Amino acid sequence: MRFDILTIFPDALSGLLSVGVLGQAQAAGVIDVRLHDLRFYTDDPHRVVDDRPYGGGAGMLMKVEPFVRGIESIKAECVSSNRDSVHGQNPRIRTILLSPQGRLFRQSDAADWAQLDGLVLLCGRYEGVDERVLEFVDEEISIGDYVLAGGEVAAAVLVEATARMTPGVVGKFDSIESDSFYDKPRLGSPQYTRPPEFRGLRVPDVLLSGDHAKIDAFREAQAWKKTTLIRPELLGLSLEETTEDG
Repeated sequence: MRFDILTIFPDALSGLLSVGVLGQAQAAGVIDVRLHDLRFYTDDPHRVVDDRPYGGGAGMLMKVEPFVRGIESIKAECVSSNRDSVHGQNPRIRTILLSPQGRLFRQSDAADWAQLDGLVLLCGRYEGVDERVLEFVDEEISIGDYVLAGGEVAAAVLVEATARMTPGVVGKFDSIESDSFYDKPRLGSPQYTRPPEFRGLRVPDVLLSGDHAKIDAFREAQAWKKTTLIRPELLGLSLEETTEDG
């Protein structure tokens, strides 16, 4: 799978996306992460990517032209290099603008996008982007109800979450089935490793029993219990309801 990121700070992402499982997956050719400097797609001598907003207001807005040129250039390159893809001449690509105004990113999105040929991720900065950019993307996505200085961190989140769902990225793909939110609206179960006791805190006996059926049942029950206590909204419950139920 290919990930293309449009940003004015490509160097900020190069290190982060080249370590751990992502770095190993790129070295093995399982995924392809490409960083594109948005300024390359400007047409003025000073490579300006922002301007004052019409109607006044504080701050600067990112211009529409560089983003659209970047999207079109990346997609043309993907088509050209993917003519022999099993999906045919036109690769399946989704273009996403990272924005606090977008729909909240979910684990199910990562699973769906991992079936594509590529993601094109647009990183905003300053006070946001020209609204017309939305006419050239498939979706506007947010990683949470807060505001960051730019979309680079959010883009890294989408790349890592989606790449993990691609076979060959994680050493044992079946290990992700115990992850939080995997295929179920709940958190992962509590995990333990050596030593079996630390300062009076013991690992639950069932995990040391060797009875895998009991262990699986225990982990599933603990996952739902933890979800009820910490993230009751995932189950359609309120915090008050979980407190009343103990």
